Amino acid sequence: MSREECKILSARFGRPDGHRLKVYEAEGGYQALRQVLGERQPDEVIEAVKESGLRGRGGAGFPTGVKWGFVPKDADQVYFFVNADESEPGTFKDRYLMDYDPHQMIEGTIISSYAVRANLAFIYIRGEFGWLIDRVQKAVDEAYAAGYLGKDILGRGYDLDMIVHKGAGAYICGEETGLINSVTGTKGQPSIKPPFPAVSGFLGKPTIVNNVETVAAVPWIMIHGAEAYRAHGTEKSAGTKLWSVSGPVKNQGVFEVPLGIPFADFYRDHLGGMRDGEEFKACIVGGSSVPVLTADEMMGCNLDYESLQEAGTMLGSGGMIMIPKSADMVELIKVLMHFYWDESCGQCTPCREGTGWLHRLIGKLLKGEGVPDDLDLLDKVCEGMGGLTICPLADAAVMPMQSFLQRFRAEFEARIHETATPGSPSRWARGE
Repeated sequence: MSREECKILSARFGRPDGHRLKVYEAEGGYQALRQVLGERQPDEVIEAVKESGLRGRGGAGFPTGVKWGFVPKDADQVYFFVNADESEPGTFKDRYLMDYDPHQMIEGTIISSYAVRANLAFIYIRGEFGWLIDRVQKAVDEAYAAGYLGKDILGRGYDLDMIVHKGAGAYICGEETGLINSVTGTKGQPSIKPPFPAVSGFLGKPTIVNNVETVAAVPWIMIHGAEAYRAHGTEKSAGTKLWSVSGPVKNQGVFEVPLGIPFADFYRDHLGGMRDGEEFKACIVGGSSVPVLTADEMMGCNLDYESLQEAGTMLGSGGMIMIPKSADMVELIKVLMHFYWDESCGQCTPCREGTGWLHRLIGKLLKGEGVPDDLDLLDKVCEGMGGLTICPLADAAVMPMQSFLQRFRAEFEARIHETATPGSPSRWARGE
C-alpha cells in the first residue's frame, strides 16, 4: 500500500494554507457534519464509530464508540473534551493535526459532541503550544462565523459551543480526570475512578474525553463508512495511525500508515534506516512511558496494539524514539526519570517518593558513586510503585525503568565496575 492511500488524517500536512476554512471546505470539509445532522441520530453515529473499530489514539487504545456508549441516555447535561495536552516525550503528532488541519479536528469534535448529546465542548491545549492555541482559536472563530458552531447549527436544531482552553504546562493534565479538574479551576490532579468521567465528570455531569487524533478520524468515517475504515489496519487494530518519529534516522517526522504493517517495512520505506554512521540499537515505540525493545525485537514486530503487546511493550501514543548504538542507556533513562520525577503531581506517595528515588539512584550511577545493591534497589522501588497510584504516572516511570534494566543491564553494571568512566557522556549525548 502506498503512502498516498493512507492519507486519512494527514492529507493537508505540510501545506501552508491547509489550516484555513476555505481550503478545508473546498476539499470536502464539513460535508460529514452536514450529512450527520441531516440524516443520522446520535445513536446511529455512535454505532457507526463502534463498527469502524476506531480506538483511542491518546495511549490507552480503548474503543471510542464503546466509550461514548457509557454516557447515560437520560443525562440532562453532557460535556465533551478534546485532549490536546500533548506532553508525552517523543510524541508530537497532535500538534501536526492542530497546526496543519485544525478544522478536521473541529469537525470531528462537533460530530462526536452530537453523538453523545453534548452542547458544550472544550479543546484543552498544552500551555506551551502558544502558536497552536492561536491557530485553533482562529479556526474555531471561522467555524462560528460559517454556522458550524453556536445555535441551531446549519439550521438542523443542534446547538454546540466550543471553548479553547489553555493548559498550564503540567504533564499530569493529560490524564483525563486531571484535565477535567484543571478546567474546573481546582488542582490539576487525577481523581479516583470510579466514578468514571462518562458517568460523572466535569461539574459532576457525564463527560467524554478523547484525543485529538481520535476525533480527527471521525469525519472520514462518517463520509466513507465503517467498512472503508476497517479496510485499513487489522481486525482488532482498525484504521491508520500517526507515528511521531525522532532520533537519528534519515527521515524524521510524523507518518501515517495502516495499523499492522511490519516495523521492518516502516523502518525501510518510511524512515530510510539510520543516518550514516549510526546503527539501530533500540526503540521506545509508543512514547516515553512504554517499555523499550531492542532492535532485533522491533524487527520482528508489527505496528498494532496486539502485536506490540505480545512483544512486551505498548503502542501507546505512537511516539517512536529511535535509539542508536552510540547512545548510553543509563544516560537516556536518567533523562526520562528526571521528567517523571519533575512532573509527578505529588498526590500519591509511591509516585511522589518513588520517582525521586529512581532519579537519584540513576544520578548516583552516573556520578560513579553506585554500588552493586543499587540495581536491586531500582527493582525494589519499581515494585513499590507500579499499580499503586490513582493515575498511571508511576507506571509510566516504572515501565521504561524496568525494561532498560532488563534489556541493557550490562550498561548499568558497567557504571559500577572499575571499567566505567564516571560522568563521561556518549558521543550521541554530546550531539556528535
